Amino acid sequence: MHFTNKYVSAQVIHTPTATVASSASSQEKALRLSMEKAKESTRDVAAAAKIGKILGERLLLNDIPAVSVFLKREQKYHVKVKAVIDSLREASVKLV
Repeated sequence: MHFTNKYVSAQVIHTPTATVASSASSQEKALRLSMEKAKESTRDVAAAAKIGKILGERLLLNDIPAVSVFLKREQKYHVKVKAVIDSLREASVKLV
């Protein structure tokens, strides 16, 4: 997960091959335009929850039912990080 002053993004990396299995970002053109049209922020907690939901849906489409979450040192499990992880759970992705 990566949070900037403008955007929220998250990705799942397949560690044995070091490839990106799936990703979602509020920087994606279609998502950014729909959020701006609805006058939603691309960087707040609601945006983080939306990114988690979209990432969960993409994981299930790619037949990835479970993931492990590793947080960076500076990331704590609260606010935006919690929103992304909770949205993954709500999308039926198991956290191992």
